[in-house]
Amino acid sequence: MTTRSSRFALIALGVSLSAAAGRIANAAEMMDHSMHQTPPIPAAQAPASSAKPAAMNHGSGGQMDHSAMGHGAMDHSKMNHGQMKHDDTLEMPGVVHPSFIPVLTDADREAAFPGLQGHTVHDKYLAWFLLLDQLEYQDANEGSTLSWEATAWVGGDINRFWFRSEGERTNGVTEDAEIQALYGRAISPWWDVVAGVRQDFKPESPQTWAALGVQGMALYGFEAEATAFVGEGGQTAARFEGEYDILLTNRLILQPTAELNFYGKDDPAHGVGAGLANTEVGLRLRYEIVREFAPYIGVTWSRAYGNTADMARDDGEDLDEARFVAGIRLWF
Repeated sequence: MTTRSSRFALIALGVSLSAAAGRIANAAEMMDHSMHQTPPIPAAQAPASSAKPAAMNHGSGGQMDHSAMGHGAMDHSKMNHGQMKHDDTLEMPGVVHPSFIPVLTDADREAAFPGLQGHTVHDKYLAWFLLLDQLEYQDANEGSTLSWEATAWVGGDINRFWFRSEGERTNGVTEDAEIQALYGRAISPWWDVVAGVRQDFKPESPQTWAALGVQGMALYGFEAEATAFVGEGGQTAARFEGEYDILLTNRLILQPTAELNFYGKDDPAHGVGAGLANTEVGLRLRYEIVREFAPYIGVTWSRAYGNTADMARDDGEDLDEARFVAGIRLWF
């Protein structure tokens, strides 16, 4: 009895599945037929000749026979593409711009592509910088010496006011001191032309100079200054300075320096002679604890030449001298 009941259940399930498959097939056939049927054309839009072209054979299954349509017989040479409108309204023969799409206007273009501002000129920004390149103790033949060399500027990228100062005090007495106030203008990304005045306070009586020169960075990071001076009484002078940073590590830096001074004529009152008067070279090793603060040690060597050496000899001064130095370098 159990086996016979199972057989009847399987037969009933098969009949049900067969009936469901038949209904699905009929629905698919009806959908395919409805997709290929041409919807009726309203009488108001029907063409003058309502006769159905003989070439369009739908067949018994509702399929259109496109092979009989003569697409090759269409004459495309008479189509005037030049008269087709390609503007923003998308108006072409036989094509109507949809009413729900707004026409593109100049205001729309301006909102989508706003005008861009030009490159901002940073020269209008006022900045400043102060570098105390050398503030050091020197072991001179005459005694302990305090020496300094500082540079500062204020201005923008192109135009700046420069200030320079250098000098030294030995045993509490100022022996050399000068300050320069210069206007500088950039002539390239790395070079400035400077012009202004220089005031000497020591040695001897004060003296004022007009200054004109160039300063900047040459190849491989070599910093250079070349300045010409015209002083009182027709005296002329020229000074050349240079320095270079050699990075032993990111913080340990070896800096060689050099300075040369020339004068146009003898000036016994200030102890200088015509031609190359003196030179000074130095070698300093600094360690940058932070970039703004670096202690250093080093040596310098100075020498007098020509008439300047003769005047120094007459005054009992040394013609050349080597000094040990120790100091700090600061910038703000």
